[in-house]
Amino acid sequence: MLAALLFVSQTGWPRHVSAQDVTEQRTIVLLHGLSRRAGSMNRMEQALQEKGFRTCNISYPSTRHKIEVLAKDHVLPEIEACVGDRDTTLDFVTHSMGGILVRYLAEHQLVNPVGRVVMLSPPNQGSEVVDRLGENWLFNLVNGPAGKELGTDDSSMPLQLGPAGFELGVITGNRTINLFLSMMIDGSDDGKVSVKRAAVDGMQDMIVLPTAHPFIMKNRRSISQTLYFLENGVFQRTLSLGASQ
Repeated sequence: MLAALLFVSQTGWPRHVSAQDVTEQRTIVLLHGLSRRAGSMNRMEQALQEKGFRTCNISYPSTRHKIEVLAKDHVLPEIEACVGDRDTTLDFVTHSMGGILVRYLAEHQLVNPVGRVVMLSPPNQGSEVVDRLGENWLFNLVNGPAGKELGTDDSSMPLQLGPAGFELGVITGNRTINLFLSMMIDGSDDGKVSVKRAAVDGMQDMIVLPTAHPFIMKNRRSISQTLYFLENGVFQRTLSLGASQ
């Protein structure tokens, strides 16, 4: 049931950008979600590269350790290996728990400075699904120690972190492919995280798209809005946006 995890840091370079321009490029670090790997962010990465961004699409063993260990011992070394210069301003695009890792890294000043961040379906205030299923053996088998830290009680890692101290845009969904999980969630949700719990103090902007949690990072509108926020610091509101907030 668990996919094999690849401990590989993938660095992408736009083909039309010369080596001379590399130092002037913005670097986007992509962080996948729980029980996923870097390949889940490939479509987003390709779109970023086509816009001229340098990318670091990082895999980490999301189901094997707690969030603190994942951030310090796995994600941070991969970032340093990919970027090299720790003084380089980093932008991030994350899916689900990847956003919590960025908040942890930033709050503990493990990466500096952090520029613009787009979080896709982040459990910024935890998820009621973890509250209900966190003690279930199958849940723990699939999601590991970090998964249990994503609830809404006193042990919730997202709720222990402070407001976002960087330019943050949140994109979340209001469609579900898992009605069983959605029944555990209060209010509109994407099948894993409620719309209201995706929000976090300090964010600059937030939109809601008609998509579900597993697909949001591959959604055409999500990709377009991610690019727009990275370039402008706000999301683009149009009649074709769908449900928005």
